[in-house]
Amino acid sequence: MATLRLGDIAPDFEQDSSVGQIHFHNWLGDKWGVLFSHPADFTPVCTTELGYTSRLFNEFGQRDVKVIALSVDSAASHNEWIQDINKTQHTEVHFPILADEDRKVSTLYDMIHPNANATLTVRSVFIIDPAKKIRTIITYPASTGRNFDEILRVIDSLQLTDRFPVATPVNWQDGEDVIIVPSLKDEYVIKEKFPHGYKEVLPYLRMVSQPIKKPVS
Repeated sequence: MATLRLGDIAPDFEQDSSVGQIHFHNWLGDKWGVLFSHPADFTPVCTTELGYTSRLFNEFGQRDVKVIALSVDSAASHNEWIQDINKTQHTEVHFPILADEDRKVSTLYDMIHPNANATLTVRSVFIIDPAKKIRTIITYPASTGRNFDEILRVIDSLQLTDRFPVATPVNWQDGEDVIIVPSLKDEYVIKEKFPHGYKEVLPYLRMVSQPIKKPVS
């Protein structure tokens, strides 16, 4: 299939997992989702990633995000691996790990890059919004562990910029100043949306305090 791009509908599928059969779109419901792949079970970098993601479980929940992992091994293997993760990473894995022995999901999401490895998945991350659209794609080589704090930061930015006519600047963290989008030019509308004012660094670079986010519901 063609390579997935931002704005595409995330492909639906039914697949076994560490918690049983999952129909992906039904499982997501009206939530945000993070789907991330692993080269194989019982691998060291993945063990640390899954452990850290599990420790962030409440952080994802506060953002109304459901997390689901994938590895090309079986559900039985996943459940054995989860015991190692829980023990060594001092956590409990509370999210599903998809069993992709047939490479169905890996193929749908273009997670196997033959020039890197013909059989194992790369470390792909897909952030999916409640409309089932892919909003972010991040891909790492198999040897490099992901930064899940950065994934949370991206989700914060996406959720904020969906609600307000702003963009987030370099290295932005939740609570810091943001940028008024260049397409917003009407001064009356700007004053209405940002009543506390803004700072014009350049005509196209206007900084403003981050609008207050209402809790995700």
